[in-house]
Amino acid sequence: MIERRPGLTLLSHAILISGILIVAFPLYITFVASTVTQNEIMRPPLPLIPGPHLIENYTRALFEGSSKVVPVGLMMFNSLVMALTIAIGKIAISLTSAYAIVYFRFPFRMLCFWTIFITLMLPVEVRILPTFEVVADLGLLNSYGGLTIPLIASATATFLFRQFFMTIPDELLEAARIDGAGPLRFFWDVVLPLSRTNIAALFVILFIYGWNQYLWPLLITTDKEMNTIVMGISHMIGIDDFTDWPAVMATAMLAMLPPVAIVIFMQRLFIKGLVETEK
Repeated sequence: MIERRPGLTLLSHAILISGILIVAFPLYITFVASTVTQNEIMRPPLPLIPGPHLIENYTRALFEGSSKVVPVGLMMFNSLVMALTIAIGKIAISLTSAYAIVYFRFPFRMLCFWTIFITLMLPVEVRILPTFEVVADLGLLNSYGGLTIPLIASATATFLFRQFFMTIPDELLEAARIDGAGPLRFFWDVVLPLSRTNIAALFVILFIYGWNQYLWPLLITTDKEMNTIVMGISHMIGIDDFTDWPAVMATAMLAMLPPVAIVIFMQRLFIKGLVETEK
């Protein structure tokens, strides 16, 4: 029997609402600042009610650039290409490598796995200089290949998929063999559908990881047309000793839209992939 405690319920709701307000208030202030003029932002106190310049500010941010910053629309496209390529590439490589490690018997199989796993100790920041040298020697500076290929390999995703594949009953593999299914058919018809929630959870995490990249794009891109949205926001602040704060705030709001859309669209599968333990 569940006891009803109105006081405890009220307290729980008050704590939840307070937490939501604390998290949402800076976002609301950012939105308000993106709808007013430069003078209204610079003259305290900052307005708490959205202004009438929403369309004007967002249009200027999306379609107008400057001597150092391209239009936000192009930077968002670059970030989208980078995030999607990294997420899809990491998942594809991790799926196939984990599948090979679990279902194929070949010499030094576990050595290969632990070699992949040990790379967790070498994040991009540690190997950034030699990686940059390799990318530069291959002529991949200021290119989508240079932005994405060095970040595609993922030991974490390989480990997670390996652990999940080891929970798939052997009876499924035996049944597939009896039906005449080869390794590729078993992978496509059995393993991939069972991995759907795990793939969705990893896709959300990896997309946001790729979208928020700053150091690597900053290092390998010198052409402003290859700037990502995160780089663009930092470049917009302090250009020629002047910062167009309404455009900066509008850019910040636009930069949040794709990750938020991905999380909302894949929310159900994302939660299942994180909490589901029985397959």
